[in-house]
Amino acid sequence: MKPVVVLVGPPGAGKSTVGRLLGERLGVAFRDTDHDIEHSAGKRIAEVFIDDGEDHFRRLEVEAVAQALAEHEGVLSLGGGAVLSAATRARLRGHRVVLLDVDLSSASSRVGLNRERPVLALNPRATLKTLLDERMPLYTEVATHTVTTSGRSVGEVVDAVAVAIGSTG
Repeated sequence: MKPVVVLVGPPGAGKSTVGRLLGERLGVAFRDTDHDIEHSAGKRIAEVFIDDGEDHFRRLEVEAVAQALAEHEGVLSLGGGAVLSAATRARLRGHRVVLLDVDLSSASSRVGLNRERPVLALNPRATLKTLLDERMPLYTEVATHTVTTSGRSVGEVVDAVAVAIGSTG
């Protein structure tokens, strides 16, 4: 049992939005590991960061990704930092993984000053640039396909992902 596709990418790439619409299009369930973490922790991710720290959050994230990869057969979206874990990157081998690539300007305008993204809380644009620079090699390491989201509508991105995974229906 494997997900139809796993979506990875930085904050603001559109993983959740594209994932939901792609799941609808393909007639499969959509699952977001960030939501899984919130459900298991009983609080929002921002609260996990504040109350328990980033290390604790990352441990929860590794567990949530492992469980979702083992049991979900639909479209799966991972949090932007999930690829930081070597164990998660290893688990992604053999899966169809699409990197939703986004440029800094587009990502910045999409995430804005979103307080629900705790890693971007202090200086969102500068932090986002650092995240993009640091994580891009990890995203490309796990990706079997890359779809650029910048300058495209959500529908165009969903179409491009469907084509990339060979499922245009």
